[in-house]
Amino acid sequence: MAGQHEVIAENTQGQLIVDIQKCVGELKSDRRKFLQEGSKIQSQMKDSLKSLENSKRNYERKFSEADRALDAYRRADADINLSRAEVEKTRALSNKRSQEAEESKNDYASQLQTTNQFQRDYYNTNMPQVFQQLQDLDERRINKIKTVIETSASIESSVLPIIKTCIDGMNKAAQSINVQEDCKLVIDKHRTGFPIPGDIPFEDLSCGQVNNHNVIKTNSTPDNRTKSGTLGGGKNKKRGGLFGLFKTANREDFGNIPPAQRKAKLCKRIDEIRKQIAHETAEREGMIKMKEVYTNNTALGDPNSIDKKLEQNAEKLNHLQAELKKNQDYLADAESEMTMRRHGSDDSMTHSITSEGSNNIQGSAPGTPVQQHIPPEELYDQRTSRYRPVEEPSMEPEPDGFTPDHDDEFSYPIIGTCRALYPFDAINEGSVSMQENEEMWVLEQDQGDGWTRVRKNDSSEGFVPTTYVQCHYYDQDAV
Repeated sequence: MAGQHEVIAENTQGQLIVDIQKCVGELKSDRRKFLQEGSKIQSQMKDSLKSLENSKRNYERKFSEADRALDAYRRADADINLSRAEVEKTRALSNKRSQEAEESKNDYASQLQTTNQFQRDYYNTNMPQVFQQLQDLDERRINKIKTVIETSASIESSVLPIIKTCIDGMNKAAQSINVQEDCKLVIDKHRTGFPIPGDIPFEDLSCGQVNNHNVIKTNSTPDNRTKSGTLGGGKNKKRGGLFGLFKTANREDFGNIPPAQRKAKLCKRIDEIRKQIAHETAEREGMIKMKEVYTNNTALGDPNSIDKKLEQNAEKLNHLQAELKKNQDYLADAESEMTMRRHGSDDSMTHSITSEGSNNIQGSAPGTPVQQHIPPEELYDQRTSRYRPVEEPSMEPEPDGFTPDHDDEFSYPIIGTCRALYPFDAINEGSVSMQENEEMWVLEQDQGDGWTRVRKNDSSEGFVPTTYVQCHYYDQDAV
């Protein structure tokens, strides 16, 4: 889709933008020219009207002067006290003023005729022509907008089928997402391969000695267990993330990660090494054939130039073969370790179940949780082909309607109970909400990060703030 949008941008740039810029330049130039022409015509009209006004005022002034000169001549002619010369002078002045008035009258009439003609041309021809040119200019602009819109739509329509195909592909890819398969991939990536450890036996201190035959030791159970029975290795061991998914840097043999992940990583590395070996082998065969061709026809090349490359190739192959052998040994050790852990766990579980049947329940201290004797055939799970761990029963009454799920491979043993002091709303993945005074089971103590793992009556598990609950652990009841 991004590619198609780029095609749209390129076509728009090449077919539209240049044409639009050229058209805008022409429209601006023509509009400026037409407006200047209109301004010139208007200026001429104003000048014509101004000339008409000046000629009219001059005619009025000359006419007034001629009228006054004629009146003066008439008074002089009627006056008997004036000489003939003075009367003739007054008559000559009157005639001159009359002639000037006649000339200004003719100028005024001529200017009036010119102005009227220009005015008729102004309103009937000149300005309508300018307005028509401006109208034609705007019509050209509107037609260009129409063309641009049609061209843009055409450009979009040309890639629309491809974009629709892209959208269909996106929908198909989204519908092909399999949540269960993705979860299975994550589970397989982080699967440890450790078998489920057995229950920690009760150590009766009232007898003055520990029942050593009840102690369960398996290859999968570390010696530095916490007394709460969790899978943590002590107070100094912190959870590397909510579910321990974040690990430190791996060693070369991946010995610091669980067996199942170790085996998967080693298999992946071995496959990569084998691909590199196949690639280098193919290159070696090609170089050998090339050397034979050069040997048969020296004009094509020097066969001695291939020897150094063959030596380097041989060193790479030897190194890769050594790496393959070393990683195959690592893989064999990992598979052997997984086999030993699995067999050791099954043997210890059987031994634990058998030895628990001979324990003297009467010798337990008051208030101490008592191991139940359950036949081995009832503990064997047909789905997982292994024995289920035996949970320690609580001396306190179980919440109504709650039945612990012992078949879950990742189930935590119950190590106590707790009561919520305050309500809590879970907003992060891995935490659970709780109500005030709600009773819950404690599955894992606070490891120093401020969170305690609990199980609610609806079988949901997760972490709650340690300061929000009041806990009571079973090991506090031991005498």
